[in-house]
Amino acid sequence: MSTTVKVLLAIRCVHRPLNPQVKGRHMRLRDDQDPQSQLRHTHGDFGGFRVSHYMTHKPPETGKIMTAHSHRRWSADGTWAMLLSRVQAAEDAEDRIDWDISVDSTTVRAHQHAAGARTAPPAPPPQKGAGRGTKRVDPGAETGRPAGGGGPLGECLGRSRGGFTTKIHLAADGRCRPLTFVLTPGHYGDGPRFERVLSQISVPRSGVGRPRSRPDHVLADKAYTSRKNRRYLRRRGIRHTIPERLDQQRHRRNRGSRGGRPTGFDSERYKKRNTVERAINRLKGFRAVATRYEKRAYIYLGTITLAALAIWLRT
Repeated sequence: MSTTVKVLLAIRCVHRPLNPQVKGRHMRLRDDQDPQSQLRHTHGDFGGFRVSHYMTHKPPETGKIMTAHSHRRWSADGTWAMLLSRVQAAEDAEDRIDWDISVDSTTVRAHQHAAGARTAPPAPPPQKGAGRGTKRVDPGAETGRPAGGGGPLGECLGRSRGGFTTKIHLAADGRCRPLTFVLTPGHYGDGPRFERVLSQISVPRSGVGRPRSRPDHVLADKAYTSRKNRRYLRRRGIRHTIPERLDQQRHRRNRGSRGGRPTGFDSERYKKRNTVERAINRLKGFRAVATRYEKRAYIYLGTITLAALAIWLRT
């Protein structure tokens, strides 16, 4: 069964409450709609996602252009994130999530056309049937996008020698599947984003109870070995395996008894950190993730979420 059909089944059959209840001109998956038409609508978002850029390489059989625009809307209203969380909840209910979490980041080159997003705030949606005197909306303005953004840093575009770059910070489970991700400009560091990545882990329970947000163990490389990150993990009671940098070891020894105890490090368990590297390779297997084409950061985040959804359904 193809991944496109699996995404359709996840929306229509496996998790029927996942069916997006959106208003206005958003594309909806109705019960009385032809199944082949539903598959074309899903393929408009998912099939073109496989060929680098769904907007410029949209297959002609996917129907009207509005069906492909639903990817932007579903990225803005959190539909893709909701689908991913429901699939993760189903996996956790079957005890198929390895909660030995690994954290890392990867840099993605941005196409030159990814720059130039408008810096103006999003326009309100036009009101239907409004009488005279109503303020008209600029037809060139974007409606429905989240607040914020604008400018290179606001859209997570960082400068480097090679041009614009975006960095994806992610946490992956022990089966090489991404749990959560954070976007920043490409020149931002990894360590300061550690707490933010872990705080976004939230897998809903299938029954009664709060979402699970605390992993059993966290593995990370030397980029995350700051005292702040270790204090954060100790405060939450999370066991961790993070190597200590040589300069930190030297400073601790120079301070004598005031330097504190050496940090524990399990070299055998640290070998399992390769799971996050393999999760990154899976994500970058999708060309729309390996190279950023979207001007808006929230649309690119929706593309990454859709890739993660495909990975979870394939495994």
